[in-house]
Amino acid sequence: MTAQRRRRAVDSIGVSLLSAVLLLWSLLPIYNIIRVSVQEKEEVLSTSVYPIAPSPHAFSVVFHQAFWLLETFWNQMGNSFFIGVGVALLTLTIGSLTSFTISRMRIRSGWMLTNAALLTYVIPMSFLAIPFYGIMGKYGLTNNPLALIAVEVTFATPYAIFIFQQYGASIPLELDEAARIDGASPLQIFLRIYLPLMAPALVAVGTYALLLSWNEYLYAFLLLSGGKVVTVPVALGKFLVGDEAPWNYLMAAAIIYAIPPLLIYYGFRRKMSGGLTMGGVKG
Repeated sequence: MTAQRRRRAVDSIGVSLLSAVLLLWSLLPIYNIIRVSVQEKEEVLSTSVYPIAPSPHAFSVVFHQAFWLLETFWNQMGNSFFIGVGVALLTLTIGSLTSFTISRMRIRSGWMLTNAALLTYVIPMSFLAIPFYGIMGKYGLTNNPLALIAVEVTFATPYAIFIFQQYGASIPLELDEAARIDGASPLQIFLRIYLPLMAPALVAVGTYALLLSWNEYLYAFLLLSGGKVVTVPVALGKFLVGDEAPWNYLMAAAIIYAIPPLLIYYGFRRKMSGGLTMGGVKG
């Protein structure tokens, strides 16, 4: 065996070992979540690496809301859906209109608006939590889903504008000019030409915005601290501070809560990758 072949064999073995380690590192927490969710409360702390007498009891409890910390679980799921969809729609609306106005209507110095929006990412989200809480309190929006929607849209919109502008650069301006010659208004160009051609980027950014709000905990905890407007992440956090912590119920609820974003991601994965890739290479 030549030196080159030996080197290739060693590289292949190294890559395989590294891949196996990374795969195990990624799947082990998921396996533990599933293992705990199918065990009874008394068996959760056992040292066995396999489920002892696995049972769907915890999932049944979550579905029927048969535990005091899960009494409004499906209402909380509805809150998460409402906030996620609201954030996605507002992000798409504001981002697409802004990018269309800047790039297609050729507003002078429009690039400054884009750069100014991106500057919001210089400050970590956690640093802005208290100022946002104070602002929402002054407007009477604490414990209101609209407050969380406004915060999430604020953080998602700069990224949306950037992606839309980069992707929109691949759409020929001649299409707009031809439509103007035929008597189309800017609104008609936006609705009938710009948005249909921007579909991959719209799907990518919409999915990103929805998942961003779906996984939000800090701002949801601060702004939706009680009542019927609480989201699932905040409600699940209460398991960690209660006197009784049935980990199997917590893990079962977490698995159920993770199913919608998994379906959304894998359902739009191809369009997401196409939209984000195009947005990254077009300047």
